[in-house]
Amino acid sequence: MIGTLNEPIVRCTDDDPSAVSSDVLCVPVFVDEHTDFLRRLDGATGGNVARGRESGEFTGKLHERFWTDVSDASWLTRRILLIGAGDREHFDSDRARSIAATAGMSARSHAAHRVVLVCPPPTEGTGAHQALAEGLVLGAFRDVRFKSRATGSGALREVCLLVDSKQLSRAIDEIERGATLAHCTNLARELANEPGNLFTPRVFASRAVDLVTGPSTTVEILDEEAIAARGMGLLQGVAQGSSEPARVIVMRYEPPEAPVGGPVLGLVGKGVTFDTGGISIKPADGMDRMKRDMAGGAAVVCAMRAIGALAPPIRVVGVVPAAENMPGGGAIRPGDVLTAANGLRVEVLNTDAEGRLILADGLWLAQTLGATHLVDIATLTGACVVALGHHASGLVGNPSGWVDTVRRVADGVGERVWPLPTFDAYESQLESDTADLSNIGGRAGGAITAGLFLKSFTGGLPWAHLDIAGTAWYEEETADHPKGASGTGVRALASLAIALAPSAREDTVHAPVD
Repeated sequence: MIGTLNEPIVRCTDDDPSAVSSDVLCVPVFVDEHTDFLRRLDGATGGNVARGRESGEFTGKLHERFWTDVSDASWLTRRILLIGAGDREHFDSDRARSIAATAGMSARSHAAHRVVLVCPPPTEGTGAHQALAEGLVLGAFRDVRFKSRATGSGALREVCLLVDSKQLSRAIDEIERGATLAHCTNLARELANEPGNLFTPRVFASRAVDLVTGPSTTVEILDEEAIAARGMGLLQGVAQGSSEPARVIVMRYEPPEAPVGGPVLGLVGKGVTFDTGGISIKPADGMDRMKRDMAGGAAVVCAMRAIGALAPPIRVVGVVPAAENMPGGGAIRPGDVLTAANGLRVEVLNTDAEGRLILADGLWLAQTLGATHLVDIATLTGACVVALGHHASGLVGNPSGWVDTVRRVADGVGERVWPLPTFDAYESQLESDTADLSNIGGRAGGAITAGLFLKSFTGGLPWAHLDIAGTAWYEEETADHPKGASGTGVRALASLAIALAPSAREDTVHAPVD
């Protein structure tokens, strides 16, 4: 994997647990579970497993952890970690991902370099093997690049999933897909964690070239002249307050297997590498987190990398307009009027509502590149955080069939989204006395009006907007994820390309997509 973080090698095996060599053997255990394998573990640990359960130290409650040494000399692994898996009837792909992430975090914190996870028997069709691989890699993520005296253990070098021999052939494909999606999610986390002084629009563009270029994927970077030639006046307006020039990252995935005349998925991500708010400047408290205002753009870049690796037979276009929003002497002012690439004129009532401006020009560009179905993703509004908190992203779009498809795919990979209403009355809040529309619609329904602003630039195509302001960052560490960037959107966008591919649509019953 390209990047500064060392991602672990992921593999699977059906070997006997005693014959697998690792630093720690992780075993999910359900509440009230009593199996031959647990009795075998108890014997290998000199009765420690039974003592832990009898004392109540370990009950199988979700995310409980119980460490014990292996005393049986015939076992190659000398440490065992039991992980609470909760009630068996609640086991699904989300639960599997969470359990495995707990294993990854715990193993990493105990200086493990090689980890084996015993896969519990998955329910047919749950995608549990893929989710377990994702969780293990996501949980092992740590970003200590900027610590000169890094504390804690080194990175995991290898993770292995131990599967039932009857499920091995299916599990191999699922685990490979899960590892790819998790690696790319971690790359997006890495990008979003970078400080604004080191991660400018030009650096973002250069990094995208390195990450995405592949056999079926090309990357083109539009500089200031190319942006001006395309009339992308909204992006130019946002960027003009900074000494750092804007860039547009244009990625094309064009596999030879994609049918002529088939759907073309267009992904557009907000790439504001630092957002002061411009003249409508933000409060100082918390402004340091505005380095993450390019998390949507990171999701698109890393989703395009994942799509290139997973190779679905569908054309995909990725567009990331990248800029800084700064209050320099050339910055746009409240009341200024900008002209978008599609010709609409926008009155800027608040310069801190800049993400929707650059996304609008990005959506137009995706259409000119042939997109037939659009998704944009952005850390767009604090109003969405107020409405949904940190556990779901906001979803706005049309028509309902496409919105339902995006929601189903995102929910299916554990990136929850929640639809917001789009009644015509909300659009009236964007009316401007001076121009075609204003860039804000007032405080009421702010997440909705922000999304509906973008609707004016979609050309009537099926379109969905994902507001990840509340989900792009883990505010606190928990048992199954570290604090910091989440990388949300990568799995959903890459999986959407797979779901929209003609072969998938023929083989699977889907909700309408247009």
